[in-house]
Amino acid sequence: MEDRREQFWNRLRDAGIPGVPDEFSVTFAHQEIPAVLLAEIDDFIRVFEDVTTRPVWQENVVGSSGHSLPSQRPEVCFFSAWDFHLPSDGPWQVIEFNDNGSGLLFAGFINEFYHSLLEPERQAALEAPPSAAELGRHVIRMVRREAEGFFGAMPEGLFLILDEPEALERGKFQGEMDMLRELFRGEGWRAEVASTAELRWDGARLRHDGEPVSFIVNRSTDFFLEKEVTRALRDAFLGGGVYVAPSPFTYATRSDKRLLEFLSLPSWDRELGIEAREREVLSRHIPETRVLRADNIDAIVENRDQFVFKPMRSHASRGFLPSARVGRSRLQRLVRRGEDYVAQRKVGRPRVPLGDGNHVWADLRVWAYRGERVLLSGRTSIDENSLDLRPPAGWLPTFAARAG
Repeated sequence: MEDRREQFWNRLRDAGIPGVPDEFSVTFAHQEIPAVLLAEIDDFIRVFEDVTTRPVWQENVVGSSGHSLPSQRPEVCFFSAWDFHLPSDGPWQVIEFNDNGSGLLFAGFINEFYHSLLEPERQAALEAPPSAAELGRHVIRMVRREAEGFFGAMPEGLFLILDEPEALERGKFQGEMDMLRELFRGEGWRAEVASTAELRWDGARLRHDGEPVSFIVNRSTDFFLEKEVTRALRDAFLGGGVYVAPSPFTYATRSDKRLLEFLSLPSWDRELGIEAREREVLSRHIPETRVLRADNIDAIVENRDQFVFKPMRSHASRGFLPSARVGRSRLQRLVRRGEDYVAQRKVGRPRVPLGDGNHVWADLRVWAYRGERVLLSGRTSIDENSLDLRPPAGWLPTFAARAG
């Protein structure tokens, strides 16, 4: 066991994932997802795509976002990821959707290398995951489709993988950005990893070091591009001549947590164009989620043990509040200060045994593009109610079980 564990860590480090397992934590265990459950999830993702790409949905949620945005944009993010909890006492639930999900390429290595170390009888019970090389080719196909759909042909300007300056200095996914840059260069595309601070908008073109930029893979977590450091990117996005995904538009129509209220509750179905069969799927698999407002605080506080509290525009569990840390006065302060939060009904997670008498708590991440599943992944937490990736928790090898 220890030899296999060290071999796994070494292969991940050699592949370009730095700091495994202490700085970039990966759990030496795995989860198997039944084929029947995956078929249901695939159906859910198609329903989500149908709902969130309709003009009636897009126009209404953009209009109610409080931001000045175009009512439609053609980009579709190819790093889309849904996060699921699989409770033992009820149907699986979608906790949130991410159009800015880091980790796809890293997850490909994690799945491939762990699967190769399994005993033959265990491998036979699982569908083989795509190799990292196959996943890279799939990413190229997605990018090519997006670029050609947006421009009509492959553009000549720079392809930029972009993040904010501090994230490039301290982030855990710098290696993945470098991998993506090399994938692009392998196709003959001019590609760089860059900071939002290095961009300039000249009124007609977005430029990096004087060169025109055509295509941006945006890793910024300034989702509406409101900071001064992202101003040039926002101007270029609003100008319409640069492909940007994720963008304020994809965030406003797909992954803003406030949308989970519309998706989990039927109150706005007529205005948003949600059909009866879609409502059945959405309500079954999205836990009740409510935007925190002055007029619903009392009702939420009365049932606070049933909820967790999340900032609407955060990531990686930043600002997460368990119910034990929430009372009426705290919720009232959040509303008064304009700190936008949602209350989401708690959903349990399965335990993953670690073989030493300990366990961690698992979730499932499903990557998909235009309604089609690309990759399974997962993460474990040392805390049952939040996402805490400190070892022995971390990213989790995840596989589809063979049908039958």
